Formats: sequence, structure tokens, C-alpha cells
Amino acid sequence: MKRLLLVLTLLISMIMIKAQDLQTDIFETNKGLLKINFVKHASLFFEFDGKVIHVDPVSRMGDYDSYPDADLILITHHHGDHLDLNAINQIKKENTKIVMAEKCHELSEELSDVILMKNGDILNINALEIEAVPAYNTEHKRDNGEPYHIKGEGNGYVILFGDKKVYIAGDTENIPEMKALQHIDIAFLPMNLPYTMTPEMVADAAKLFRPKVLYPYHYSNTDTSIIGTLLKEEKDIQVIIKKM
Repeated sequence: MKRLLLVLTLLISMIMIKAQDLQTDIFETNKGLLKINFVKHASLFFEFDGKVIHVDPVSRMGDYDSYPDADLILITHHHGDHLDLNAINQIKKENTKIVMAEKCHELSEELSDVILMKNGDILNINALEIEAVPAYNTEHKRDNGEPYHIKGEGNGYVILFGDKKVYIAGDTENIPEMKALQHIDIAFLPMNLPYTMTPEMVADAAKLFRPKVLYPYHYSNTDTSIIGTLLKEEKDIQVIIKKM
């Protein structure tokens, strides 16, 4: 019995340590606190109004056994560092809703409760207004000339948490459609080559729609200090670097 208690204590301690390693930022909204939990790469999850919203959960990016189950899962596109069926099944409950583009669903047809969104769609899901916006490459391409991310195959998402508007860009470059984004409070912009943006492109994107808070993410080995330097004169844009 003592041995069993010791093992259980060690397991609980390990889970607590992993949970403590998770970085969290908290923002006030007119409907309560918004907690943003940073996992790694492009994986993160939000806690708001009693709901948990996971974005691009991927098993190799975090310990999904120790994270809360999802009420809603958002998948930006079909690449393996964004769409991982194992991670989805780890956090999926009976009534979990999963939002993705049609290209993603072609690779995950066994999933139920899937809601397909295409660029331009706006839906109310779990009392959250969610808009799917374009995410694609115009400059960075494969050797065969095909963009790493093709227009229309993936989504960025704009989510309204109370009076706070959050933009999760997915894998994209500083595309013209960003000019249409308005009143973005918090933005997640990808910053790594050759798949997404250079720091200079991220700075240009931020200047297009001027988020109050900018989190570079999906940045791999990119020098994150560069984006801070590029935007240091933009006093209305706060750049926050998380270890991702």
C-alpha cells in the first residue's frame, strides 16, 4: 500500500511539474478572464467563460494528457505540425466541436462533430463568434513552384472573447487580406522560413492591422529579438515573446 501511495504521489508530482511548465498569460474581458496557455510551436489553448478552446494540438508539442479536455478544437490547416489525430483524440470529449477546413477533413474523415469553415465564413460556436480568414503564401514556394500553403486550403481564425478580439493567423505571409482586419486586440503571427514569414514580413503584417498585443509564434530557430527591434517605434503595438 505504501509503495502504491508513493507511486501515485510521484505521478501526481510529475503532472504538476508539467502543468507548472505551461506558460499562461491572462487578459481581462467584459465577460471574465481570458487565459492563454502557450504549448509549443503553433499549439496553444484558451480558457474562457468555463470553456477550453485548443488550437492546433500536436502530441509532440506538449503533454496533452495533462491539459484540460476541449470544448472546441480549431485546426488551421492539414500539415502534420498542426493536424494530429492522436492529440485531438486525447482531448476530445463526447460533445467537443472541431472546426477545420475541408482539406483537413479529407485527412481525418473518421472524426465526428466536425464543422467545416472556409475563408470568409463567420459562425457562432459555443457562444463564441469565430471568423475563418485566409492564410497562404505568395512568396515562399516549394521547388516545383507551389506555395507551401495554398490559398483556400487553410484558415486563420478571428475569435471574439467578450470584448477582446483574437487573431490566430495560422501559416501565412503578410497577405493583402490582413488590411481588412479591424480592432484586433491580440494577434498570433507565424515567423519562420521557408514556410511562413520573416521578422520583416511579420512587422509589415502588424502595421497593416495594428494589434494591441503581438505574439510571434511558430518561430522555430528565428531570432525573435529582430521583431522587437523592427516594431520598437510602434508604441501602440506591444510585442510579447513566449518560449515556443
